[in-house]
Order: sequence, then C-alpha cells, then structure tokens
Amino acid sequence: MRSFATVGHPGALALIERAITSNRPPHALLLVGPERVGKTTLALDLAAGLLCLAGDPADRPCGECTACRKVAHGNHPDLHRLAPEGAGQQIRVGQIHQLVGDLALLPLEGRFRIAVLENAQRLNIDAQNALLKTLEEPPSAVVLVLAAGDATSLLPTVVSRCARVRLGPVPSEDIGRMLANAGIADGARGAALGRLSGGRPGIAFALASQPEAAIVQARLSAALLDLISADRRQRLAAQQSLIEDGAALAAASAGAATEAASGRPERGSRRVSPAERRAAVVQVLAVWRDVARDLAVAVRGGRREMRQHELLDELVSIGALVEPAAVTRFLGRVESVSRALDAYANPELALDALLLNWPRPRQAA
Repeated sequence: MRSFATVGHPGALALIERAITSNRPPHALLLVGPERVGKTTLALDLAAGLLCLAGDPADRPCGECTACRKVAHGNHPDLHRLAPEGAGQQIRVGQIHQLVGDLALLPLEGRFRIAVLENAQRLNIDAQNALLKTLEEPPSAVVLVLAAGDATSLLPTVVSRCARVRLGPVPSEDIGRMLANAGIADGARGAALGRLSGGRPGIAFALASQPEAAIVQARLSAALLDLISADRRQRLAAQQSLIEDGAALAAASAGAATEAASGRPERGSRRVSPAERRAAVVQVLAVWRDVARDLAVAVRGGRREMRQHELLDELVSIGALVEPAAVTRFLGRVESVSRALDAYANPELALDALLLNWPRPRQAA
C-alpha cells in the first residue's frame, strides 16, 4: 500500500501516482505554489516512489524499504537536493555545474537519479542557462523537479521544457486531520491553524510545533493593523521592529530556538545578518499578505472567510475606515514586491515601499 507524505493536492498526487506506476516520469517537473504549501514534500514523494524497492509499482512508495527510509532521512545517493545559499539566497551556477556532473553518472542504487531544486525561483540567470542543456537533452534515468513559489522569474525556455503542476492551498479540515494524526494538535485546533496558515501545511506544522511562532505571527499581524492609523514617520520607524519580528518568525518556523517564546524578544539583542534580514522581510510579507486579505474580506462585510479570527474585531473596525479599492491595490503591491525580492531587490527599501502604501483611514488618506 502506498505511503505518501503529501496531504491534499489530489490532482498533483494523481499525476505522481501515474508517473510512479508507469515508471516513466517526466524528465522535468515544475511545481508552483505558495511557500510551504507542500511542493518539496510532493517532490520527495515522487523521489521515494521512483526509488522504492517494493516489487509491485502500485505499492510504491512503501515507506518501509531501505530506499524509502533513505529518502526520508535525506541520505539516498541517487537523490540530489539544491537550495539557495549565501546572503543573496540564490542558486548559483557553481551549484548547477556540480549537479549536472552528478546527474551524468549512472544511478548508484535505484532506477533513477533525481534532483529536487527548492525555491527554484531563486535560480540566477547564469544558473538557469547552465541548467538548460540538461533540460533540453536530459541523460537517461534522470528526473529534475523544480519547486518554485513563482515561475515568473524563470526563463521561458526553462519553463517550457518542464511539465507544470500548480499547487493551491490545502483545505483547513485536511490540515486539521494531518496535525491530529501527527499528535500535535486536536481537530479543532488543527483546523484553526489550517485557516491561520492560509492552507499551507508547512506553516501549520510550524505554528503547532513551535508555539513561539504563533506568538510572533499574532504580534506581527496586530502591529501591521496598528500601522493603518500611523503617520509616515511612525510607519518608517516601525521597519526595524517588523524585521526583528520577521527574523524571529523565520527562526521559529524553521524549528530554531528563538527569543519569542515569552513575550516580545528584546529589540537589538543581536545583529541580524543580511541573509536573515532578507528571510525576515519575506516572512513579514507573508504575514502582511494574509492580514491584507483578511482586511479585504472585512471591508466587504465578510466574516467566515477570515483566517485570523482572533483579530476579528480589529479587522471589522478598521475595515469600516479604509477604501476597498485601496486594500485591493495594496494586495497587488505585495505580490509585486515579493517578485522584486526574488529578483534581489533591497529588502529594507521594499519594506519601506509597502509601509508607505499601506492603506490609511479615509479621513487621513
């Protein structure tokens, strides 16, 4: 019997099952979807299924054989994983050259060599061009999986050579069941975390297993709502506080120890590196997108569709003060700034731009 780690995404799982059963996967697969929605998990399910030692293809991945365990532990010799590195958080041409060299060799233990490129939108142009040759003329028994939050930063020639699958948010009820099965949250709490995470299982798991992450996210959401009534000077002065909360959220979401477990971490207690600052701003934007979405729902009189129910009263009162069109425009700006960050824009300037364009009450607009 098959053992997939992926929850939700029935269409994508059906495609993966067909590839495993036929033993003829696409040579290149592009998975596109929001951060931590399950793209890497799905890619690893495909890898486990293709490398699984179960005799019947209908039982792959079995989750119990040596190959499945090695994939789960990240030490299978035929599975290669790349992720962005350095202060700019890029996948660089040297990483691709090394990968291409590895993929040119025959598999060591399995039927395939599989490469998973996480956050593939962070491939720089030189790296994408270096990857093109392999995409155009892939070696036999090689499968490339690119997991990207947004495909717009990828070259059209790269995208056109991949089979594409889009992953959307997972229903909160499915996330609730997943958390309950893992024994880290009951059904009601799990469903609430599913809503709060915006249907992204990875974020729901982080919030459930790292209570400090939920504390920081709630604090950050409230601070962003407070800035609606702030003037220009107050908004710009809030940048450092937002970045430090974003850094704490990024660390907590990654399972690292943070100062967020009890109240507000001490401001300025340590220096945040350039890589951490970029990751922090990405986290701030993710929370901001959810807050703005809930505000857009509140502006139009919605209630049940909100993700952050604990901020219901604040969202409703603020929603009565802002123009619906202003919130809609701001959501578009968040997406534009997110793409600019992927193109290596300055994170502090990007944050300033959003702070100045965050909607204001009608009388102050």
